[in-house]
Amino acid sequence: MAGSLAGEEAAVVGGRRGGPLIVTEDVELLDDLLRLCAAAGAEPEVHHGPPGRRGSWERAPMVLVGDDAAARCRGAGRRKGVMLVGRDQDDPDVWRRAVEIGAEYVLRLPDSEGWLVDQIANAAEGVGRPALTVGVMGGRGGSGASTLACALAVSAARSGRRTMLIDADPLGGGIDVLLGGERAEGLRWPDFAQSKGRLGGGALEDSLPALHGLRVLSWGRDDEVVIPPQAMRAVLAAARRLGGVVVVDLPRRVDEGVAEALAQLDLGLLVVPGELRAVAAAKRVASTAGMVLDDLRVVPRGPYASGLDGSWVARAIGLPLVGELPWESGLLDSQDDGTPPGGNARSSLARFCAAFWDQMAAAGDTSPVTGPSGGGTV
Repeated sequence: MAGSLAGEEAAVVGGRRGGPLIVTEDVELLDDLLRLCAAAGAEPEVHHGPPGRRGSWERAPMVLVGDDAAARCRGAGRRKGVMLVGRDQDDPDVWRRAVEIGAEYVLRLPDSEGWLVDQIANAAEGVGRPALTVGVMGGRGGSGASTLACALAVSAARSGRRTMLIDADPLGGGIDVLLGGERAEGLRWPDFAQSKGRLGGGALEDSLPALHGLRVLSWGRDDEVVIPPQAMRAVLAAARRLGGVVVVDLPRRVDEGVAEALAQLDLGLLVVPGELRAVAAAKRVASTAGMVLDDLRVVPRGPYASGLDGSWVARAIGLPLVGELPWESGLLDSQDDGTPPGGNARSSLARFCAAFWDQMAAAGDTSPVTGPSGGGTV
């Protein structure tokens, strides 16, 4: 049971801020609250009464007051984020005590445990604007979708955006290879396959390999693992809560896990080589992905077959045109030298990506954009 006493909880902007303040002498209640904090990835400060250092009461992102400690907290300063927590479902005096300490919420365990874990995680991490989440998928095999996904992530990180690149294609060979980080330390998808419920954004970010200024979630080299929808949901939700930019490299085949990823995207980019067979294949991919994703746009890639151009490709598929992906010679040689796709800021691919992010930002990240490489307005 959770009841609001004083309006909506104020939003907390950006950054990880530490755990809640817990005030209780009830050993069993304290054990429960410590367990919930651990599930939320937060480290609390514990006191038997209002802390002598008044700043702790004021600075904590939230305060959890046990029923047993309510009387001792009557003189504490009024603030937002105070919650009165206990187990007695039939306590007739609980609302009076809540009013006396200025509590915004009254929580009864175990009924409110799931809700409270979310609130603790939100308070510890901060809740700001969610990340702009862009998925990239190919209209056919070998279309260059993974290359574009890497380049978009590298470009976003270079511009100072907080960036995470997530490889959702188990048969793609590992997107960390394109970044030269297949041996980098950090967790891979097999470590998250059993994830359920709430996953801490900060803990996810800290656990992943750091490559070229961004964090990367890719696949193990030898492990064959299927990512269930709940694990995909937990990982992407955690990544989005961090803010900035999340780029997802997607396979063409849509299973339950990929459908969950599509459902969390703000925008999808479909990379389509300029040839008739690729356009035919891309129409089928677009039809399937479009059942889940509302905003899917086309990125045609040359060289084009005779009589085709980027606008024709977009019209044939029936989706908006973002812009034409430039052909970049020497890309494989650059990767052999340790330069990832988009790593050379003066390359045509990097300029395409930089223009894409700039125009998305100028449009508020969700409005139509003008193609960065001469494509029409979407």
